[in-house]
Amino acid sequence: MQTNRPEKPNFAQFFIYWLKLGFISFGGPAGQISMMHQELVENRRWISEHRFLHALNYTMVLPGPEAQQLATYIGWLMFGVRGGIVAGVLFVLPSLFILSGLTWVYLSYGDVPAVEGILYGIKPAVTAIVLFAAYRIGSKALSNNVLRILAVLAFIAIAPIFTLEIPFPYIVLSAALIGFLGSRFSPDTFKTGAHHGDGKNSYGPALIDDDTPAPDHAKFKWSRLVGFGVVGVGIGLMVMALLTDPVLHDMGEFFTKAALVTFGGAYAVLPYIYQGGVEQYQWLSSVQMMDGLALGETTPGPLIMVVAFVGFVGAWTKEIFGPDALLLAGFAGASVATLFTFLPSFLFIFLGGPGVEATRGDLKFSAPLSAVTAAVVGVIINLAVFFAQNVLWTKNGNLDYIAALIGIAAFVALFRFKISIMSVIAGCAIVGLVLTL
Repeated sequence: MQTNRPEKPNFAQFFIYWLKLGFISFGGPAGQISMMHQELVENRRWISEHRFLHALNYTMVLPGPEAQQLATYIGWLMFGVRGGIVAGVLFVLPSLFILSGLTWVYLSYGDVPAVEGILYGIKPAVTAIVLFAAYRIGSKALSNNVLRILAVLAFIAIAPIFTLEIPFPYIVLSAALIGFLGSRFSPDTFKTGAHHGDGKNSYGPALIDDDTPAPDHAKFKWSRLVGFGVVGVGIGLMVMALLTDPVLHDMGEFFTKAALVTFGGAYAVLPYIYQGGVEQYQWLSSVQMMDGLALGETTPGPLIMVVAFVGFVGAWTKEIFGPDALLLAGFAGASVATLFTFLPSFLFIFLGGPGVEATRGDLKFSAPLSAVTAAVVGVIINLAVFFAQNVLWTKNGNLDYIAALIGIAAFVALFRFKISIMSVIAGCAIVGLVLTL
């Protein structure tokens, strides 16, 4: 265990880390949160276990992509607004270009055996990454039986196998209410220090430690609140006014609504996007939507980046710039979808972050967020089950033994041998490619 507090990175080192993460952040939100925890809490010790999970708790109750919001929050805490913008933008920017390129290949050349092989190997690895993330977060967040029961109840509530299928927002609200009431009747159960683990003892002192006071830029000021609100809304309105093409204008409005009204991460927003993109606006077909989801699952960046695929295909299909500029049209559609999906996320962090920091030691505010984290563990386990059902079983209902072995090997590599997530993904991709070819 390290005993010295790490030196604060300069802005160039900070920039390089988030740029690198943008290229290797596979595994959906659970895998990405696990990556950030491993690197920022355990290895670099830029932020303590307690502060990391407190920020995670906040992003879990927000609409939009929680992993990207968590990256924005940590960047904002370290370097202010510029840090938040750099961390949040670099978390999705590589994915925008990679996914746009893959979508262009998909639309231009159709199925490619090599790509199918790589995806075949990566999908079981993603299943293992999600399950491993549930273990890592659960081992820290579920330190008593009440919180463990809460996780089990959340799994039962959302898992299709139990036929309840309660929407994620109701699970979050119920968990928050339980935490609020629990803080009055059994405060020790929901104290953040009681179940966030003693990260300081495990990993050494952190740059932003449990007792590190909030920096000046993270303190609440009405002038900042109003300023961020005016600038953020102004950017959205200004870009919307510049979108003279009706298809791009519709995309701006649609993806703004998707970002504001959908809770529960990518899988909660997908039905809404499917309904709008396929049925309402007819930007793409149902088959293309499923292919886009497969691409989104196996490229770096938030899974919600499937919106870039929808925007690209929609603008390409509608030929908004004519038949000779399909690539330009597709990238314009992908860019508009990405901007209006993530713009609200920055606002949520810059507007709400100071309040979250101010209430970090207040049990009546922190207990509901702690209960939400416990419930989210159950939701993440359900996500792992969802992946397993779709990846490890064929359409005929038979177990794909090769995919299952790849998934088991990936989990053992992560859990037992502590191999990095990126190395596991690369290894599984090579195995899938060799098996296919």
